Amino acid sequence: MIAILSESPVDAPGIESLLDEAFGPRRRMKTAERLREGRKPADGLALVAVSSAGLIGTVRLWEVDAGGVPALLLGPVAVRCDWQGQGIGGRLVRTALKRAEMAGHKAVILVGDAPYYGRFGFGRDVVAGLALPGPVDPQRFLGLELEPGALSGANGLVRGTGAPQTAVPGAALVDMDRVAVPGYRF
Repeated sequence: MIAILSESPVDAPGIESLLDEAFGPRRRMKTAERLREGRKPADGLALVAVSSAGLIGTVRLWEVDAGGVPALLLGPVAVRCDWQGQGIGGRLVRTALKRAEMAGHKAVILVGDAPYYGRFGFGRDVVAGLALPGPVDPQRFLGLELEPGALSGANGLVRGTGAPQTAVPGAALVDMDRVAVPGYRF
C-alpha cells in the first residue's frame, strides 16, 4: 500500500537524500531553487509518498509572485528510482494540485518536462509574459491555471514570497498520520 501524506519534520533527511539521488549534486544551482531557498513550502502543500519501504516520493509547492499575480511553484517532484514507473509521481502531482485548488490557489508554475507535465494541463501559453530569476530553457517553463484566466495579467519577474524557513526548537518529530501506515519506518 502506498499512501500520500503531508510532509513531517521527520521526513526531512529522507527527502534530502531522495532529492540528491534524483537530481544530483548540482540540484541547488538550478534557477527554481532561487525561488525556494530560505523559504518554507506552502502550508499543506508539501507531500510524501510512503510505503512499507518508507519514504518513496516527494513533492512540494511554494508561494511565489508571478509577475504581480499570486501563484505556486511546483517542485521538485521525485520518486525513489526503484519505485519509478508505477504512477507515484503522477499521484503526488495530482494530489498536490487538488489540495492547492481546495486551498483557494488559482495558478501553478514550474520548470519541467513539457510532455510529462502536459498531461496535468501545464503549458507554455499562460506563462508567456513571465520571466524567471536566472537561466532556464523557455520550453521547460510551464504554467497551469486552476481558475481560468488566473495568470492573464501576469507579466514580469517571478519571485519567491513564501514564509521564511525557520527551525522550531522543540518541535515534535513524529507525525501521528504515520501510525496508520503499516510498516512505515520512523
